[in-house]
Amino acid sequence: MPSSVAAKSRPLPPGIFCPVISLYKATSRQEIDYEASYKYFSYLIRGGVDGLVLGGTTAEAVLLSSTERQELIKIARRAAVDLGFDNFPLVAGISGQSTNESIRLAEEARQAGADFGLLLPPSYWAKAVSKDVIIDFYKDVADENILPIVIYSFPAVCNGVDMNSDVMSTLAQHPNIVGVKLTCGNAGKVTRLTQEYSHEQFSVYAGSSDWLIPCLSGGGSGCVTGIGNVFPKSVARLCALWKNGNVQEAMKLQGLVAQAEKACKEGIAPTKFAAAHFAGPLAGVTEEEAFWPRKPYKPSAKGMQDWVVSVMQHLVEIENSLPDVSGPRRAQ
Repeated sequence: MPSSVAAKSRPLPPGIFCPVISLYKATSRQEIDYEASYKYFSYLIRGGVDGLVLGGTTAEAVLLSSTERQELIKIARRAAVDLGFDNFPLVAGISGQSTNESIRLAEEARQAGADFGLLLPPSYWAKAVSKDVIIDFYKDVADENILPIVIYSFPAVCNGVDMNSDVMSTLAQHPNIVGVKLTCGNAGKVTRLTQEYSHEQFSVYAGSSDWLIPCLSGGGSGCVTGIGNVFPKSVARLCALWKNGNVQEAMKLQGLVAQAEKACKEGIAPTKFAAAHFAGPLAGVTEEEAFWPRKPYKPSAKGMQDWVVSVMQHLVEIENSLPDVSGPRRAQ
């Protein structure tokens, strides 16, 4: 039955969210390149995505310091404001292995300018992570009322810890837990949760764009997708086509996006190479090493790079045909 829970005071907006990659300087320590990051944030916002995710899995969050995470949020906010988007949604990864760490990360993210917190379940001792542990963990962080919390379901990076729709439904009743990102790829969770909750009560997002239309058709609100780093306009266009009722055109573009998305499924290194190859020059970030993963991880080998280009090349013409978006006009 549909839930009677009150609408959240700050729902996560619908649409396309890009979990932004981290860009580094070509030095032995690979310090964050904040100037390049500003350019890249600006490029993605102009590309029409509806929000940015900072310090998530695609950003190599476990390899970033607290200071780096905070500074990237500040720079993303500055990029949005400079483009005229004063209230552009920023979601910050706040995943810690302890409740205390997650609360601390949420506090730091809020101070830096984040609007929402994206939170994985604890997973270090996977066998100890029971249903009750998960529920208490999320409630304890949400009770602090630091940021509205978005549940992050990604068993592949959580020692296999998965959350079923009943657990999520229980958490959805908390006034400060506003939605879920389903990188688990379980479309059944979409339809079960959207049958119970409206977008304003608890919003549901696909964790990649290769099943954006299945998510939207099941009542979901959008997606958080790594390919947004590469072809932000194409993914934004796909979402807009569906929402405007252009079903056949949307279905055609969905297939093309899905074919390209498979490159991102191969890992962070191929995703970053794709961003460097296709988007970097357009964003004004041309240093190849800026897009390398942080050590000890390595960039993709030549064979993988060639394959990435071959499976993504078909979106270039579509991407280049779409206009930039402009921020709201400010009163003079």
